[in-house]
Amino acid sequence: MAELHVELVAADRSVWSGEATRVIARTPSGDIGIMPGHQPLLTVLESGPVTIRTAGGDDGGTVVAAVHGGFISFADNKLSLLAEIAELSEEIDVERAERALERAKSDADAEAERRAEVRLLAVAGVR
Repeated sequence: MAELHVELVAADRSVWSGEATRVIARTPSGDIGIMPGHQPLLTVLESGPVTIRTAGGDDGGTVVAAVHGGFISFADNKLSLLAEIAELSEEIDVERAERALERAKSDADAEAERRAEVRLLAVAGVR
């Protein structure tokens, strides 16, 4: 099966790196799926869950991360997801994210509400 190399990087660290068969991320135009051989791409990375279908074995696996803003670059079967903030679903404290969501709703803070929602979507593995 064809593969692409993926680098998910946040402003403060490398979050995930490896081989994948498909990546789904959110752009200003909506969700985009990137597979090996995709045409070159440079676009804005919107806040939302990123789903990486990893290579390896018969089924591979899935990595889900919550990302908040950044850029996507793809060329020569190398995908770079450069996020302002990114965290893998297994790093997210669900109770803390739920409290942050409730606090953002009560404060009418739309940006904080969106960040908390994205974190919870990533934990749920939505895609």
